[in-house]
Amino acid sequence: MHVLSLRRPRSLRKVMLGVVGLTGFLVIWQLVPTLGLINSQYLPYVTDVFARLAEESRDLAFWRRLGYTMTSWAIGLAVATAAAVVLGTIVGLVPFLRRATHTVVEFLRPIPSVALIPLAVLLFGIQMQAALLIIIYASFWQVFVQVIYGVADVDAVARDTARSFGLTRRERLSYLVLPTALPYLMTGVRLAAAVALILAITAEMVIGNPGLGRMIELSRSAGDSVGLYAFVVVTGLLGLLVNLVFRFIERRSLSWHQSVRGEEVL
Repeated sequence: MHVLSLRRPRSLRKVMLGVVGLTGFLVIWQLVPTLGLINSQYLPYVTDVFARLAEESRDLAFWRRLGYTMTSWAIGLAVATAAAVVLGTIVGLVPFLRRATHTVVEFLRPIPSVALIPLAVLLFGIQMQAALLIIIYASFWQVFVQVIYGVADVDAVARDTARSFGLTRRERLSYLVLPTALPYLMTGVRLAAAVALILAITAEMVIGNPGLGRMIELSRSAGDSVGLYAFVVVTGLLGLLVNLVFRFIERRSLSWHQSVRGEEVL
């Protein structure tokens, strides 16, 4: 009870500070074009941007495009996570594979996903599959590397103890490898979720698939700065929502872990 009573005021204080910070940012945004520091053609009034957001929210086409973006994001993230978990577990459990694939991983991982867009268009044209290729490639490495680190982090004494007690390979995976790798996995998935959203929007802007990215590009080409900022705000809100959701999932799934328990007590 004492811990809960301490957490409530601190949580409330964090929320209040966030509200104050956001309010201050919006006030400054409104003042900058009002005072003539930046031409409103390039930085529209925040009131105009939010009025445009309210207008777009009543348009069914806006929600369809938003749904298209989130569909490609979800599919790409799911495929990348599933592939990364399977391959990362296999590579992490076999020291020879870790050493054999290290150079290849370090070569492929830094390649910017945007550089693969011409290849994706060549293979799939202006379709969702082209965007999915970019999203999966970028998200895969975030999870894959974390899973390898997590699997390799299993304590040697615990592993030898499990073997001496006669635990099967499946039991060792369930009771030893998974609990050790889970914090790494959740971190990788949370990072991959943000990266997948960035690449989903970027791919739409460059390739021309329907979605938020396409709406941003069309607003830019038409000189519609209010619409451009409105859609950028939507992408920011999506990023915030994705981060909050995966933070919540991470806390729930790792409620037993010392990192989360220690964070709750502080």
